[in-house]
Amino acid sequence: MNQRDVVREGYDEIAATYAAERDGAGRERALVERLASTLGDGSLVLDAGCGAGTPATEVLAERHDVPGLDISREQLRTARERVSSAGLVQGDLAHLPFGDGTFDAVVSYHAVIHVPREEHAAVFAEFERVLRPGGHLLVAVGAEAWAGENDDWLDTGERMAWSFHGADRNRELLTDAGFEITTVEEVPDELGGTFAIVRGRAL
Repeated sequence: MNQRDVVREGYDEIAATYAAERDGAGRERALVERLASTLGDGSLVLDAGCGAGTPATEVLAERHDVPGLDISREQLRTARERVSSAGLVQGDLAHLPFGDGTFDAVVSYHAVIHVPREEHAAVFAEFERVLRPGGHLLVAVGAEAWAGENDDWLDTGERMAWSFHGADRNRELLTDAGFEITTVEEVPDELGGTFAIVRGRAL
């Protein structure tokens, strides 16, 4: 089974547990709220890897139009229950089903870290492609390089996989994709570990 299948099937199986465990009430939510406050009302914002809709989709949907994309059908089902106004679609971060220059901003929490790291350049290129010039990016990436699996994630008996670069390589890939990085903040994840949340703009 390839990594995409592991991630999709894992998130399908643990949808209820994941929704209960991730309340998104901490620093991650504050960073989305800060981004949302800088955008004009009704801006079009993609939540790429929206999961169950917490925290990004629900925060952004208060003032903006928010399509959410995720690889897991069950996560999308949960997100639809939480944020009925969001337009939701199943898809792959490396092949976004949206036209060039569609969005004012892209937010992606806890999603790129599940993509095989040799494809992160393609994912960042897709984020840049669907953004309008000057569009905003808020993305969670690895604070340190790591790849591995857990056969009993969140004590569910389900398998999950991760794969990500460290700070220097992330910066290099984002810059190469056409982003100006404005801030990088390391934030402890409520489900374990620490990730870097990067804010930038498409050039």
